Amino acid sequence: MAKGYIIARVTVHDQEAYALYARGAAVAQAKHGARVLARGGRCEPLEGEARPRNVILEFDSYEQARAYYNSPEYQAAREHRLGKGEGELLLLEGV
Repeated sequence: MAKGYIIARVTVHDQEAYALYARGAAVAQAKHGARVLARGGRCEPLEGEARPRNVILEFDSYEQARAYYNSPEYQAAREHRLGKGEGELLLLEGV
């Protein structure tokens, strides 16, 4: 079965609110079996526009990744992030 990934590229404008989001998201990640492959850290744009905060989460399946995103735990955490920055989140099926 192909793995599922959530890739987030974010520019944070409110660090305090984002910290609340990150704590809540970590609870949801643990509950849904996420493995953090990258979180923050050094990055550089090779092509296109870069964002300063990048996260890659791995799940056992695409469906498990989607369930994490749609879970009540993640959606509650997400409320702290909305309007406090800008970015993109992508659900991706692995090979």
